[in-house]
Amino acid sequence: MFDYQHLQLRYEPFPIGLARPLMDPSLYEALLDAYPAVDRFAQLDRHLKYSLSEKNHGRAYRQFVRANPIWREFHHWVKSRQFVRELVDVLLEQGIDLGYQRLPTRGSQTLLGLANLLRGRIDAGRPPLSARFEFSMLPAQGGFVIPHSDAPAKRITLVISMVREGEWDPAWGGGTEVSRPKDPRRNYNELNAKAEWDEVEPLETYAFEPNQAVLFIKTFNSWHCVRPMTGPADAPMRRTLTINVETAR
Repeated sequence: MFDYQHLQLRYEPFPIGLARPLMDPSLYEALLDAYPAVDRFAQLDRHLKYSLSEKNHGRAYRQFVRANPIWREFHHWVKSRQFVRELVDVLLEQGIDLGYQRLPTRGSQTLLGLANLLRGRIDAGRPPLSARFEFSMLPAQGGFVIPHSDAPAKRITLVISMVREGEWDPAWGGGTEVSRPKDPRRNYNELNAKAEWDEVEPLETYAFEPNQAVLFIKTFNSWHCVRPMTGPADAPMRRTLTINVETAR
């Protein structure tokens, strides 16, 4: 479903980049058409963030996915070993080695490699990876994501914009910001401590635009955020689909 051939990464201070276009336009429009309504979501973070996921409103999330053929198929694909394998291979080609070996080719398969393949493992020497996704929304008026570096279990994150052409005014903000603490003692943040806005400086911002994924690797300094947005009260929500590839917690 995803096309990574246009993925471009920066490597400092941590690997992060943009894949655009991410998928076939007709598929993207179909997913947009079937995106869940706000009344299915749980409200988090002082009622600013709306979330629908395995963790937040899990029962409503499962009911929605089961009832919608396109999202049911999408869920099946994200949960598959193929999805994780493909992503790990793409990152290896970009010089990002998370310690999970590329699957052996037919001509170089060993008995151990075949055994791992049958067990559904990418690399028997590493904790297994799995993927999940979250529907999330932020109000264009005042919505934000505070600077943070993500939980230790996360390894790879894709933040997919769910917005139609011309629906979002870039002047409202909403981009994913690569941040750096002003105090170097805050740089190491393995356990996902949060920071205030005046404690970090922006290095780059990936604008909120249709049919793209901001892809990044969890590291000790993978600080990122979404600055408070400035849209009007009647503006559409900043809708996203966030896929997390993570180890067992």
